[in-house]
Amino acid sequence: MVSKVQMKRAPVSKKLLTLRSISKSHAHSKTSIILDASKYIQNLKRKVEEMNQQMIASTETSTSQNSFPVQLKVEAGERGFQIKMFTEKRCSGLLVFILEAFGELGLDVHQARVSCSNNFLLEAVGTIKDNPSADQKDVEVVKEAMLQAIQNWSEVTQQQEQCKD
Repeated sequence: MVSKVQMKRAPVSKKLLTLRSISKSHAHSKTSIILDASKYIQNLKRKVEEMNQQMIASTETSTSQNSFPVQLKVEAGERGFQIKMFTEKRCSGLLVFILEAFGELGLDVHQARVSCSNNFLLEAVGTIKDNPSADQKDVEVVKEAMLQAIQNWSEVTQQQEQCKD
């Protein structure tokens, strides 16, 4: 007959063995397995953070005119394109140029969130008309159109500032 204690230990032991195999631990005691798993999780977190930093660095783009830093990410998703754009400074009028670029692409925006108060943040989901499936080629087209819109905005903004002087 199996005791209540053994019935409680069996699931815990099974979970510890699973944890041990996932974390590639060679330990045998509960404490050591948990410590190894904790180190493994910390290592994974560090790797994820490094990958995020690399991704931000690779997508951070500066326009050639004024070294205007923009974080831009365009991905193909199940529902079309997911576009995320962020600048640390306020960009009066940039949204107009972005929306014009969407129109020129024939991009139907299904959902969007924009903040233009202290910085500029755009998150949008959309599809290109007559092409509901987004692929990597289309992602590059959308990304280039966004960068061109930023460049156009930057040039117009500079011209306006020069006219004020």
